[in-house]
Amino acid sequence: MAAFGIDVDPGDVGLNAKQLRRVDTHLKRYVDDGRLAGWQVMVSRRGKVAHLTSYGFADKEASRQVETDTLWRIYSMTKPITSVAAMMLWEEGAFELSDPVSRWLPEFAAPRVYTGGTAAKPVTVPATEPIRVWHLLTHTAGLTYAFHRVHVTDELHRLRGFEFGVPEGFDLAACVRAWAEIPLTFQPGAEWNYSVATDVLGRLIEVISGQTLDVFFAERIFQPLGMTDTAFSCPPDQQGRLAALYTLAPGRSAPLRSDSLGKGAMGRPSWLSGGGGLVSTTRDYTRFTWMLLNGGELDGARLLSPRTVAYMTRNHLPGGADLAAYGRPLFAETRFDGVGFGLGFGVVLDPVAHRTLTSPGEYHWGGMASTAFWVDPSEHLSVVFMTQLLPSSAYPLRSQLRQLVYPALID
Repeated sequence: MAAFGIDVDPGDVGLNAKQLRRVDTHLKRYVDDGRLAGWQVMVSRRGKVAHLTSYGFADKEASRQVETDTLWRIYSMTKPITSVAAMMLWEEGAFELSDPVSRWLPEFAAPRVYTGGTAAKPVTVPATEPIRVWHLLTHTAGLTYAFHRVHVTDELHRLRGFEFGVPEGFDLAACVRAWAEIPLTFQPGAEWNYSVATDVLGRLIEVISGQTLDVFFAERIFQPLGMTDTAFSCPPDQQGRLAALYTLAPGRSAPLRSDSLGKGAMGRPSWLSGGGGLVSTTRDYTRFTWMLLNGGELDGARLLSPRTVAYMTRNHLPGGADLAAYGRPLFAETRFDGVGFGLGFGVVLDPVAHRTLTSPGEYHWGGMASTAFWVDPSEHLSVVFMTQLLPSSAYPLRSQLRQLVYPALID
């Protein structure tokens, strides 16, 4: 792994070092009082790392500290990578955003939409329009996640063996076929609902490219960007670098280690989840953010054009709506007010409505184990935060990070 550390004085890139130290002071409390085992935070500006801190334990029980090269399960921070992969194919003319996905995934040729009834006897009607590639990229396809637990269609997914895993022996193709048999939560394009849409997008990438998702990612994204430690599982000889996974159960004040959930990252999975399957490092994901911040190119490797990156990171919700108006009322780590959604990213529309100090046009996402990143093009800023705590809604880490990082901008 290439060296990764602080390579510029904060003041040289318009950042206040004293304010950045407040980030560490605040986050250290989470470890010192037992709420987190450990964490790592990176703040870079103009392509230079100005702040990089590790604190606490990657594995508390083994007294193994967080190191610069610690491996983390990034879960839904996989989604922007899958979205970039899809748009790389789009730039090659492989599909149009308005194309029905059934052209490549015939199981979606005649989707039906839930209108009433129980999980045992759902009432459905035919979809009024096909699920299109754009719907997958924007989470407006009508698909869902079993773990939402707010709608009958969520329950239908659980009854088919989907929640935080998939039925034994299922590969990605089998998962997509099963999801296509379950009624949609709403008509395609009618609402926003966080869902398995990005996993379906991953399968679309496989069919169009003729490569499995892991091979496509490795050859087309990870190798060109020098993301040497990012993959769908942690190799056996590197498992000493993998952070332990912790969960905070309702009613408990301290998290518990969960090896049953954490072991999923230790062997090649039966299915390749474009929505949440990757293991990565802070260094690797920082390089991914730099590629985006640099308009699709890093160190001579161009993945996308600047115009495509700009198009992906603008709000695509109809009428310029935010997630509060167009989305379903689901659990969220941050407020939906003032935030739209692009092609694979949340996009800040109005920081005032969002009640968070940030910039219009900042784009971001996070992972189920409380990891997070954001990119702010107007400030030439990127931030990556890593830890391993489920659920990601346990603590307001994402809003607090912005509250502490943005006051460090002084130019």
